[in-house]
Amino acid sequence: MVRRLDAVRRLARLQKVSWNDLALTVGPILLITLLAICAAYWFVRPAPPDTITIISGPDGSTFRATAEKYRKILARNGVKLKILPSDGSLDNLRKLSNPSLHHIDVGFVQGGLVQDASQEKLFSLGSVFHEPVAIFYRSDKPVTLLSEFAGRTLAIGPEGSGTRVLSLTLLKANGIEPGGKTNLLPLGGGDAAQALLDHKVDAAFLMGDSATPPVMRRLLWTPGIRLYSFSQADGYTRRYGYLNKLQVPMGAFDFGKNVPPQDMYLVAPTVELLARKNLHPALSDLLIEAAREVHGKATLMQKAGEFPSPQEREYPISPDARRYYTSGKSFLYRNLPFWLASLVDRTLVVFVPIVVLLIPGLKMVPALYNWRVTSRIYRWYGLLIALERSAMEQPDIEERKNLMKRLDDIEGSVDRMKIPVSFANQFYVLREHIGFVRERLKANAEEGKSAPG
Repeated sequence: MVRRLDAVRRLARLQKVSWNDLALTVGPILLITLLAICAAYWFVRPAPPDTITIISGPDGSTFRATAEKYRKILARNGVKLKILPSDGSLDNLRKLSNPSLHHIDVGFVQGGLVQDASQEKLFSLGSVFHEPVAIFYRSDKPVTLLSEFAGRTLAIGPEGSGTRVLSLTLLKANGIEPGGKTNLLPLGGGDAAQALLDHKVDAAFLMGDSATPPVMRRLLWTPGIRLYSFSQADGYTRRYGYLNKLQVPMGAFDFGKNVPPQDMYLVAPTVELLARKNLHPALSDLLIEAAREVHGKATLMQKAGEFPSPQEREYPISPDARRYYTSGKSFLYRNLPFWLASLVDRTLVVFVPIVVLLIPGLKMVPALYNWRVTSRIYRWYGLLIALERSAMEQPDIEERKNLMKRLDDIEGSVDRMKIPVSFANQFYVLREHIGFVRERLKANAEEGKSAPG
């Protein structure tokens, strides 16, 4: 009756699956996969925002007009472009470099304004167009050197504009500086043009960050007002590496009237589209794509395909921009709508760890599960072997009692094990071995009793 009850208890501990062993086998694999997914989300950029902010220039400036074109192109992809006005290139650079103005993402900045602090915080998405400095002046005869403007009244652009910075640089190279005999006024754009028309200034320095093409065309066709030609353009470009020499061929403005009457030369920095280093790669692609559509055509000042250009100047080209110029947009963004490509891109972040870790890991579960259950059975064999060896050393009566008690403890622990039914064969083999060791202990005990005292 006792043996029957023991057998019933042993059968009750046989189960289809050892859930504890299964959990301890699968758990680490699931945990590693979950950590991999979390790490992917941590290191991979989040989904691109649907709104970005660009800082441009004064209302009506070329910078502002260019930003408006970008806005229409980005809107086709469901991205809203907020345009902020500014005083010009220098103002743009200062605000982009200011960490407290974190809402500004990109901006137009002309060459020659580089600041050490800004180089550490900003990337370039490429040069997007030339920005020539146009000097209009009133004179009966052509002015051939900038030094000839000494002692006159000049409009050199407002504070914060790139126009003002470049004007002061060019004038200083010719011995003209603030505080001297030359009257330098902070006028730009339409105000500078009107002051020239009203005979309030003798010359006006105009550039795209403060003036518009219509304003410049108006001055170009006004009798008595001339456009300055940089006869020393090669010298300026050699001294100031950010400047480029541009040629305006004879008659380019009007062939019938032969305007200009001879070849003219201008100097121009290039304008770079600068971005903060946390700009999302997908938005970087969209902005460069917009720049190609807006600036990629041939004009009087550039060849087709000349801009945007990844040529590294004062700021490093961003890795995302360099990748775009080298191989174009990624497969997803090239073949799917922007919003769908972004969704799929983020979904892949989850699936990659699953494919790489979870699927191979789950294939190993049966083997690991078998090893775990089997190891729980096999560890008792080490104790049985040690106990049997002790019994073979002819122990005394007290030691045999201790060995038998240890064997009873082993058998009790084995009976309490929960073993899957599929391992019942190994379980019963273990019990047979326990019985075998018990018989050896009994046989040794009988031999000890029969041995002569």
